[in-house]
Amino acid sequence: MDREKIIKNLLEAGKRLADAPPEKIITFTDNNEADALLNNLNEYPHAFVLACIMDRQVRAERAWLIPYEFSKELGGFEFSRLLELKQEKVTRIFQNKKLHRFNDVMAKNFYAGIRRIHENYQDDASKIWENNPPSAAIVRSFLEFDGVGVKIATMAANILAREFKMPMKDRICIDISPDVQVKKVFIRLGLLSKEASNEQLIYLCRELNPQYPGIFDLPAWKIGRQWCKPKNPECQNCYLNEYCQKNLRS
Repeated sequence: MDREKIIKNLLEAGKRLADAPPEKIITFTDNNEADALLNNLNEYPHAFVLACIMDRQVRAERAWLIPYEFSKELGGFEFSRLLELKQEKVTRIFQNKKLHRFNDVMAKNFYAGIRRIHENYQDDASKIWENNPPSAAIVRSFLEFDGVGVKIATMAANILAREFKMPMKDRICIDISPDVQVKKVFIRLGLLSKEASNEQLIYLCRELNPQYPGIFDLPAWKIGRQWCKPKNPECQNCYLNEYCQKNLRS
């Protein structure tokens, strides 16, 4: 049955990514210095957390550049520098540099994120994932930040688990993130109907791999970004092409 083969291929791709040795540098942007900042969880864990908060309704690479843009503006990204910022200055930097599609809203979320890290985590964002926590605790912690919903909270936990290999007691609460790319691929593969809700996607993946539902996230996202484009999809390059063509309706 094609459905079973599709799921098997996606699951195998997800396992390869999850089990791969950690990358020396995980690529989040097209800027090496920005990526170095985001990868430095020992000194700048808040850069990763604040970038996650920014990843909303803009291209991911643009959102993840925001901590680096602030570091250039401030002369560094030490948390002590961020604590000195007032809301008005954060908003001014967002507006002047046009950092986001929604500069005023995201400036408030950025500033609120700094304050929450200060008040709840004693200036150390890595406390969110220290001491081998259950995945539910990490997801819940991200959900407490202004502007963060299930999509971003589960994405953050998934990156920590899959890319940074952070030890967690389990991965049972790391759901697939209902990103537009991911959902498009599931629909085109015939795993979801066009009318399916984000919740249906989440529960489908829980059903298919309950111990780690988010294992399907990156394989589907990569297919969506690289080949499964809204118009003129490059089906011939996709490893699921033989199962997908009859479902594809661009």
